Amino acid sequence: MLWLLRGVRLRYWLTLATGLVECLFFTGVIYGWASVVFILKDSGYFSDQCVDATGPNGTQYMDCSKQDELFSLVFTIAAFLQSGLSLLNGFFFDHFGTMASRLLAIILYTTGTLLIAFSHPEISNILFPGLACIAVGSDMLLLTNMQVGNLFDTHRSTVITLYSGAYSSSALIFLIIKVAFEKGISLQHAFFFLSAFSIIHLMRTFILMPKMHIPYPLPEGYTYGTLNPMLTLLAHGDTAQVSHYTNVFAYTQLGGILCAPLNGLIIDSYKAKLQAEGETVEESNLRSVVLSLFLTALQCLLFSICATIPVLQLQYLTFVLQVLNRAFSIGGNAAFISIAFPVCHFGKLVGVVNATVTVVLLLLFPCIILVNDVLDGDPLYINIALCILCLATFIHPAYVYSRWSRLANQRRRSTQPPPNDENAFSGDNEDQPQDAPGSS
Repeated sequence: MLWLLRGVRLRYWLTLATGLVECLFFTGVIYGWASVVFILKDSGYFSDQCVDATGPNGTQYMDCSKQDELFSLVFTIAAFLQSGLSLLNGFFFDHFGTMASRLLAIILYTTGTLLIAFSHPEISNILFPGLACIAVGSDMLLLTNMQVGNLFDTHRSTVITLYSGAYSSSALIFLIIKVAFEKGISLQHAFFFLSAFSIIHLMRTFILMPKMHIPYPLPEGYTYGTLNPMLTLLAHGDTAQVSHYTNVFAYTQLGGILCAPLNGLIIDSYKAKLQAEGETVEESNLRSVVLSLFLTALQCLLFSICATIPVLQLQYLTFVLQVLNRAFSIGGNAAFISIAFPVCHFGKLVGVVNATVTVVLLLLFPCIILVNDVLDGDPLYINIALCILCLATFIHPAYVYSRWSRLANQRRRSTQPPPNDENAFSGDNEDQPQDAPGSS
């Protein structure tokens, strides 16, 4: 019997490890889009949108703002569909289970990589369905992997946030493609490799995934969609500096896998401490995520402030804060849902949250057009507005704290002993009326 139990535990750990590899290689690759944009520009994609223009002092230059808008639009549509279809992905996952969901995800992901692999500058528009398929497929892959946390009950939040960190760090894959392109490997060959690798990884579903009977924000999106033109503006058109900062941005994404588990550890360790002190499971669940939610909101605000300051060297700090914010927000969201709601609705609730984010993402491309066409490429006022919007993220931890406070007060009132009446059981009847003499 012991060998059987050891075999089950080994299967759990193999599932955890291979799921981590999958999240790192496939789930959040679209957030490395800036690295691919550098390649696509060099290869001549959407180059017909560049026109000769005359500057204020009469100098001639090549105006490629429309080209930048199209590259931003490719990312915007992909991010919009990733969030907008997340609700449908959640319903599909809850209803049909892991096997069918993963099969659909890999079909979408492989289709997207093949579309980009077969693309060339003459058919640049193929990038739109290509990146969209990758985005939607990767979202479902992450959703199916999140349930692995249920195999490790006492460390569920840690596992979920570890996977979300790998999701953030997978943006590094597009940097690898950029570096390979500069060593002479074509974009098409790189995406053919990703297609083959994703098909091979499908075997994980059939070999390792256990049959578990469990149905299973705008500032960052704006930064991803406008990173290349923003760096070009701050570097005054210096291509070498733009390439350097693009690489630094991609390298920092690897830090997501290191930062995200900290969020889960905060939740799990604090929850265990609170339960040891006598709090109920529901109280400790809510209170344990308050600190996590507050830190996430604070990071979001600091990230937006740094991105607003137009100093090129400060972008190093902006990149670090972006990684922290993304790792904490994605993992914290999934961990909060897994704690605060029944697991049978996990997929649907994650989908509802992402679909709500989609409404905000609708503002992304109009903001990009506003910057390029009205503000002459200067995003300062848009960034200030985003900083103000980030203040709204503090509402969530405040609400959760108030909810915990009400539950704690109810428990204290229910367990508090009634006030003692010293005369009720003292036997002192001096103040009680005495029977009249002769009464029976």
